Amino acid sequence: MAEEESFLNAKALVVDNGTGISKNGFAGEDQPRSVFPTLIGYPKYESIMTDVEHYTREYYIGEEAMQLKGVLKLMFPVEHGIIEDWTAMEKIWHYTFYTDLRIDPSEHPVLLTEAPLNPRPNREKMAEIMFETFNVPALYVAMQAVLSLYASGRTTGCVIDIGDGVSHVVPIFEGFALSHAIQRIDLAGRDITTYLQRLLRQKGYSFTTSAEKEIVRDIKEKLCYVAIDPEKEMMLSKKVAGMEKSYMLPDGETINVGVERFLA
Repeated sequence: MAEEESFLNAKALVVDNGTGISKNGFAGEDQPRSVFPTLIGYPKYESIMTDVEHYTREYYIGEEAMQLKGVLKLMFPVEHGIIEDWTAMEKIWHYTFYTDLRIDPSEHPVLLTEAPLNPRPNREKMAEIMFETFNVPALYVAMQAVLSLYASGRTTGCVIDIGDGVSHVVPIFEGFALSHAIQRIDLAGRDITTYLQRLLRQKGYSFTTSAEKEIVRDIKEKLCYVAIDPEKEMMLSKKVAGMEKSYMLPDGETINVGVERFLA
């Protein structure tokens, strides 16, 4: 009886793992307590890493992996909204619970989000890991688009969700997503980053490694914009000086980004 009362009084954990960003916290709070990139990094040069104090682990997650991206091979366990690497994802969940939030998952019910059209076997695997590895007392898997609509105070509407790995249009009626009408396209933020990477390569700037791709993502977020009339913008770039913007790389070198800012 005491255990049941303790379970009922425990705050529910909300775990939202997107293709690019993970957001985690407690239900009822205004904002997540933990936000970090959904990535894991493995040392490329283990012999070098073992000589560096504090950096002797097998893998690094989130912001720490981003800070060490030059010497790590970065892996993204979530591709186009769907978990592809379960071993890495389990490590990220372990980091979320025990390192970032510093809680015992066996003491909290968990709300786990999923992308629209998430395959049933994936949902079953999520539940298996949560119950058998982390011993959560209760689990609910909810669609991200439905939760977004709830957050706006509505139960019926159409959600357009453009993330890092996939874009969805999800019609929802009285809290239920109409699965037959969901539209999905595997084109999102990361694809724009890849295209900008190609444009910069054509200009003579080579960004090839996973760490360098994160630099391109930063260029995209800081310098790129949507041109209402791309053709007019292209003509202006040829006539007007100062359309280019400079970006300083981690090594101190500066590159100039011009029409690529809106072509991507």
